[in-house]
Amino acid sequence: MSNSFKVPHTLILLLGMMVTALVATWLVPQGFFTTTLSDSGREMVVAGTYQTVAERHYLTPWDLLTAIPRAFAAAQDVIFFVLIVGGVLAIARATGTVDALIGRLLERHGKKPQRLIFMVVFCFALASSSIGTAGEYIPFVLILVALCKAMRLDAMTAVGMIVAGYGIGYGVSAFNPFTVLIAQQIAEIPVYSGLWLRLAIFVPFVLIGFHHVWQYTKRVANDPSKSMMLDVPCPLNDKATPNYPELALRHKLILGSFIITLAIAVWGIATKGWYLYELGGVFIAWGAVVAVLGKLSADETANRFIEGVSDLVTTAILIGVARGIALILEDGQILHSLVHGMSLPLSYVSAEISAIGMLVIQTVLNTFIPSGSGQAYVTMPLM
Repeated sequence: MSNSFKVPHTLILLLGMMVTALVATWLVPQGFFTTTLSDSGREMVVAGTYQTVAERHYLTPWDLLTAIPRAFAAAQDVIFFVLIVGGVLAIARATGTVDALIGRLLERHGKKPQRLIFMVVFCFALASSSIGTAGEYIPFVLILVALCKAMRLDAMTAVGMIVAGYGIGYGVSAFNPFTVLIAQQIAEIPVYSGLWLRLAIFVPFVLIGFHHVWQYTKRVANDPSKSMMLDVPCPLNDKATPNYPELALRHKLILGSFIITLAIAVWGIATKGWYLYELGGVFIAWGAVVAVLGKLSADETANRFIEGVSDLVTTAILIGVARGIALILEDGQILHSLVHGMSLPLSYVSAEISAIGMLVIQTVLNTFIPSGSGQAYVTMPLM
């Protein structure tokens, strides 16, 4: 009998975290901060106003079950954006553009994958640090996974490139309007103060992120049994094309339209306050352009779109269930209690230790409050 431990399915892990959150609502004191509206209309907690609830309300297993569909409703913008992007990229793949692009990248970087990995990590980190892009990276996941499989690299390398770049960009944000600007305005300190320090540590952090991704890539290349994706089926494995087509004119036009689409998305985010609904519309429009440039029939376009959506249904389900964890904490009125409890010890230590403690607290809160601006409104008044 084998005693080897097998990691449960991600859905099981998330459901387990929801159950843990439910139990926590029975044990952790329920309380809340008084909130006020910021200039932008967002709710912001008022420091020093924490109070426990007069009469404790216990959530039941029924609340846990109903939290799941409510979580899907709360995360519908992210879920539908993921599905739309998956469908549109499937249309692009049907034109041969993705395979042609992969073939060209293999010609240039196939023998030096470390160069490609560094460039991707750096570009994602730069975008997140400057304009706060995050969900906009979803279209690149399938492309990078396909590229990594073609280069005989682990699929987790593709995810690592995105996550490392995104995390570093947000961690040492230079101009990110969703984190730095909001937090500094709440703290009433000069806007973008400390900019030069963050710029100075940006490149070293990118190098560290690249090092971690590259070390994992080499380790798996030398011993595939060490892959984090060993027992995870990758649907793109069977779709890999051994003979990649030449990058023809229509492929270049489609890639050019993709760049224009990204430029429009960045413009909308920066100047119009666009988010996932608007970005979803932009990508639907790009899908129509791709179908025309790729000379796909209406039926084939529809079939490819549905195939792409079906490939990401699992991801969409996981997003919805993950939102349920925070929903349970909010319904049980312990989210503010957790923030309050973690912030109390910081008032008894030196400023240097307090700064480290703030980092630890923000890291923990990333699990429950994945929004950068949301964290700023909840924690900055207390910090």
